[in-house]
Amino acid sequence: MSKRLNAKHKIERRLGVNLWGKANSPVEKRNYGPGQHGANRKKPTDYGVQLHAKQKLKGVYGNLSEKQLRKYYAEAIRRKGDSSENLVGILECRLDSIVYRMKFVPTVFAARQFVSHGHVLVNGKKVNIPSYMVKPGDEIAVRNKAKEMAFVIEAMAATDREVPEYMSVDAKEMKGTFVRVPSLADIPYATQMEPNLVIEFYSR
Repeated sequence: MSKRLNAKHKIERRLGVNLWGKANSPVEKRNYGPGQHGANRKKPTDYGVQLHAKQKLKGVYGNLSEKQLRKYYAEAIRRKGDSSENLVGILECRLDSIVYRMKFVPTVFAARQFVSHGHVLVNGKKVNIPSYMVKPGDEIAVRNKAKEMAFVIEAMAATDREVPEYMSVDAKEMKGTFVRVPSLADIPYATQMEPNLVIEFYSR
């Protein structure tokens, strides 16, 4: 098992949820935390519920660092409108998130590595920063040398998830356009996300 896959499964076991909707998730077999006390957890406090919501949100985007999520929270509350909607909108603008949503790669972990290795173009220019913020109207494309990679071809052909409506993709050319920043209801999370609780957590 690769380190990324192993890490992904550890995150799901710890949180007790199938974050990415995969049939091979360990949570489908054991929907409780790891360790001898994993199946006997007490009812969480309000703080515990908020913390769990934060950990889920960090996990689903490839186990973001605390520093990164705090930065996005600060930006979300600075902007006008609903802070929780702003937060998920910002997270969906990350280049690695978009590469994953466009189905160029099988997992968000693979997306981060794929971008870091220089396999992605934004408006025709190579960008190797996974946290790069994509703007509506930007074109994202897989570089020619990466189009023949087996896991890219398999990801594009997979039927377990669809490209969301807030982006358009030309599967044959392996390129797409980020049409608009989505709302929470638009994002195809495999499990319920509660960004409002994350906002509450950081507002304490």
